[in-house]
Amino acid sequence: MTQTYDVVVIGAGPAGENVADYATRGSARTALLVERELVGGECSYYACMPSKALLRPLEVKATAEHLGGLPAEVPLDVPALLARRDAWVSGYDDSGQVGWARGAGIEVARGTGRLDGVRRVSVTGEDGDRQVEARLAVVVATGSVPVIPDTFAGLHPWTSRDATGVVEVPESIAVIGAGVVAVEACQWLAALGAHVTLVARGDRLLRRFEPFASDLVAEGLRSAGVEVRLGGRVGSAARLDAADRGLGRVHGGPVRLEIDGRAREFDEVLVATGRRPATDGLGLESIGLSPEQFSRADARPDWLHAVGDASGEAPLTHWGKYAARLVGDRIAARAEARPDPQVPTAVPVPQVVFTDPQVATSGFTEADARAADLAVECVQVPLTSAAGFGLLRDDASGAAKLVFEAGTGRLVGATFAGPEVAELVHAATVAILGRLTADQLWHAVPSYPTASEVWLRLLEAYRER
Repeated sequence: MTQTYDVVVIGAGPAGENVADYATRGSARTALLVERELVGGECSYYACMPSKALLRPLEVKATAEHLGGLPAEVPLDVPALLARRDAWVSGYDDSGQVGWARGAGIEVARGTGRLDGVRRVSVTGEDGDRQVEARLAVVVATGSVPVIPDTFAGLHPWTSRDATGVVEVPESIAVIGAGVVAVEACQWLAALGAHVTLVARGDRLLRRFEPFASDLVAEGLRSAGVEVRLGGRVGSAARLDAADRGLGRVHGGPVRLEIDGRAREFDEVLVATGRRPATDGLGLESIGLSPEQFSRADARPDWLHAVGDASGEAPLTHWGKYAARLVGDRIAARAEARPDPQVPTAVPVPQVVFTDPQVATSGFTEADARAADLAVECVQVPLTSAAGFGLLRDDASGAAKLVFEAGTGRLVGATFAGPEVAELVHAATVAILGRLTADQLWHAVPSYPTASEVWLRLLEAYRER
């Protein structure tokens, strides 16, 4: 017997939860969340939350060690740090998230969801097999999965889940990759006592960020004891007794890697070479869609939506939740015969990398703006030009850069790299979204002595260019 809901969401991560909530809140509409793993998704248990739970104490430790009047060395309690991580992931128990969903009137089904025709989803799992149908919409929020190159197939390498869920700290580990997952994992693994070797194929880390930020992160990792190998190549990889021995545990014997023609041996290898949308086995053929068509919003039927990493958009939790709120609002509006909510044509995507130094960015980099045929004028200043930064750490350093549209002076991009810059980026996001110009920002007075005074220094540089 087919059960019917107004909205059926495949995937109960942050994006899935948000779209179900916003599509039904304040109404009698019904929603079903289908999840085969933990309700709350990758971010809650294996990505954002555990990684920041590990990184924040390390940041506080580094700050304390670089402030006069405090101990020159602050001891790290590794068991307590890992216990803090475990508390933030609720011991990998999702009962709290399930309780939230049910409290919001959203039903949860344990199992694998698969499209099975127009507005139809088959659910297979521990709650039994059943067919469900959506009156209004089916939403795919299945997240993403790591990409493991063939070189590492069969080695049971660590992925980001093992890195954030670390239980056994390997004495030595090779980290393959140059993106956010790779550099953040290097930060905490080195602090936990591992000898870390980062192998990046390109000539810099974080290639989608401003080059100065990439250089500062590489310098920070080297200062933390990480061996950073840029332009590195892994020719071959081998491992004896490879087996998945559990989350965050060493997965077998030593890993032998050929790096730039030289044989190296490590206790573990973390492969952080990217992720792809988790759409395998989704049943797209049942509605006549190919994976390529599904990735395009204009090729999907109007009852089928994709949010979060599964959509192919920016693989960031906050962006997935934002897109989910938009989709949820749109589903609700159409159910109530209201016009679709108005959405700005260009919304900046903010991002923070929680290394030491932090990197925070929003909107265009200079290179991205020029690639989009946008004429720009850029200014860059050292963070220490603002007195507030010097008060944060005695060794404070870093830089900030703004990208303005030439002619109009409209802010289109911002990048900050330095201590605690994560708290500066939202102001940039608001300014970019609001299409504010340098002349308008000149009258947004920063408090003294705070780090935000760097905005004044940047605007002074723009006026004096």
